[in-house]
Amino acid sequence: MVQFFQPKPKALPTQAVEITIDNLDHHLTGVGRYQGKACFVEGVLPGEKVSVQITEQKKQYAHARLRKVIEPSADRCEPFCPAFKQCGGCNAQMMPQALQCQAKQEGVQRLFRQLAKIDLPAPAWIESSEQQAYRRVCRLAVKYDKNKRCVLVGFRQKQSQALVEISGCPVLTTTLSALIVPLRTLINELSSARDVGHIELYDTESGLALLLRHNGRPPARDKELLLAFAAQHQCALYLQTTGYPEPLSEVAPSFYELDALRLYFQPGDFLQVNPQVNQRLVNHVREWLAPTATDRVLDLFCGIGNFTLPLARDAASVTGIEGVDEMVQRATHNAEQNQLVNAEFHRADLTKMAEYANAGWQQQCYDLVLLDPGRTGAEEVMPWLAKSNARRIVYVSCNPVTAARDCALLLPGYTLKQWGLLNMFPHTGHVESLFLFERK
Repeated sequence: MVQFFQPKPKALPTQAVEITIDNLDHHLTGVGRYQGKACFVEGVLPGEKVSVQITEQKKQYAHARLRKVIEPSADRCEPFCPAFKQCGGCNAQMMPQALQCQAKQEGVQRLFRQLAKIDLPAPAWIESSEQQAYRRVCRLAVKYDKNKRCVLVGFRQKQSQALVEISGCPVLTTTLSALIVPLRTLINELSSARDVGHIELYDTESGLALLLRHNGRPPARDKELLLAFAAQHQCALYLQTTGYPEPLSEVAPSFYELDALRLYFQPGDFLQVNPQVNQRLVNHVREWLAPTATDRVLDLFCGIGNFTLPLARDAASVTGIEGVDEMVQRATHNAEQNQLVNAEFHRADLTKMAEYANAGWQQQCYDLVLLDPGRTGAEEVMPWLAKSNARRIVYVSCNPVTAARDCALLLPGYTLKQWGLLNMFPHTGHVESLFLFERK
């Protein structure tokens, strides 16, 4: 049998090493140099001299864990969350939001230059956010601890599957934050506590909603405890065992308000977590697309109609495409409830565009197109869009890596006119950006 040579992994240094941080990447991770290659470190600012422990070495880069800041930057600030050093939810509370935005802008520009050979100018605008209490949605992790013989409820630790138990979270709305401790008590009272997968919380204009992911069938007593908790805290309660979540009892429909519209959703649907920045994002989309009363608009990855419905008030018609049946139904319902008769919705898996070549919606001509894909982007959609006759295309991105790849596919027939950046998720490495293309 042929044996292939496999080099042994290079031994990691046992002692801490000192490096200087040169800049930040788009995830707000610090980048320094170690043995001539890039070394990535979280929790640091540009210009800082730090002591780090090397945790991974590759041929062209290394990862390290911060041990001590030897020479801090003048921009460094004190994190406002006591769990910041352990919790994996935020990674940049030690830097002001202006520096976060600057690093994200430079990161997006760098990725477009490297991956798409596009030199992005300065963004047309940068939207900041409230520093705290900006999240109206969260997912709490649940895990049974054999040593403590109890169920832990909290967030994942930094770079780990272990849990950090917290008494509150300052980036959540105060109402959601106040639910964490009572929820932990509740879960530990359930006889089926070990079968609880995770908990999702929602705080919108309709009130609180709670979704419990359960890997089994909670017994009658557990259901009674859950319903009593929901009644005490005045929240709609949903249970997900298999398939789509179902209300555990009769509940009033959940909704959020946007652009003087009411959008109904069910826990488990995708929802923008930052309502104030979401409204500004919708405003920018409407401004850049600038639909008129004669325009036909296509909204790809439309969800429950977050962009579709505001655009329908300006355009002749809007067609929304979404891959999840339940969300198509929700979007259709939302159009009806808001008396928008010029919006229609269709289900299509946009990762398989070829399967819908004969679909009526794909045979239509559109004046304007909006797309807001998930983190994997819209690679399968872009060749079709590049051949379209749409006057303008707006691409909303939550991942600059896939956005750079996708936007490059539009360039033969379109010109990138401008872009903008939204710090929708302050203190994290997530960045939301917006790109406007016009037909040449």
